[in-house]
Amino acid sequence: MKSDVEELMPRLLPVDCGEGTEDVDLSGPPRNPQEYLRQVQLEASLCPDVVVAQIDPKKLKKTQTVNASVTGCLAAPVGFCPSLSWQQHQVSNFSDVRQSISKNRTHWNNHTLDDNVQMPKLTDEEGWKRFCLGEKTYLGSSSSILTEADQEPALDYSKVGFPPLLSIVSRFNQVKLQPSVCFLTLKQGRWLYALLACLEKPLLPEAHSSIRQLARRCAHLRSTMVGLLEDEDLPALNLLICLVARYFEQVDLADQPE
Repeated sequence: MKSDVEELMPRLLPVDCGEGTEDVDLSGPPRNPQEYLRQVQLEASLCPDVVVAQIDPKKLKKTQTVNASVTGCLAAPVGFCPSLSWQQHQVSNFSDVRQSISKNRTHWNNHTLDDNVQMPKLTDEEGWKRFCLGEKTYLGSSSSILTEADQEPALDYSKVGFPPLLSIVSRFNQVKLQPSVCFLTLKQGRWLYALLACLEKPLLPEAHSSIRQLARRCAHLRSTMVGLLEDEDLPALNLLICLVARYFEQVDLADQPE
């Protein structure tokens, strides 16, 4: 007659348990393979059917390192919410851009970068800001308007910031993209758009969290623009929220036109 354990977990190996397990010594090492298997069976039979872990919530709270937010975006002020047709049009354009990048990624990845392109290390947050913004904007030494010297053919991107060229962004794998999205601010709007275009579905958990954080940040900035309907940053904020919510299917963050 089979035991209850065998009914739930069929025996994989034939084991002759003899007359019983009373003579099995669990305190010493098994003397042969047969005795080892009998020891395993005896130890399994002594385990309780149900085990409940005793967890102290206070200890978990002290060691908590990540606070995840599942809230949606702040609603757009009256008159600031883009229409549904506008959002659908942006998603369609974005999809075309992604297809073009995917088609040409191998070509641009094999393209040799210029000597002046020194990409920062993955974890160098300030380095990425300097790389994207340029030394002038990053250091606040002058306005973002290019001078005549800056408009010469031999443009020094280290001073005015590197644009998100395909030869650069195509070299990022999905692991590198995630922290880059975290580091950048809305001043690097072109970079944010380009990095979102390079993110592959399904998203890595870290990327999923980063783009949701990005959409919430955009919504928060938009909520402070009451009375500034002509603000030049409004279309960019709406666009980033739209792409995160509509294209990457974070529908709880989407703008809902009235």
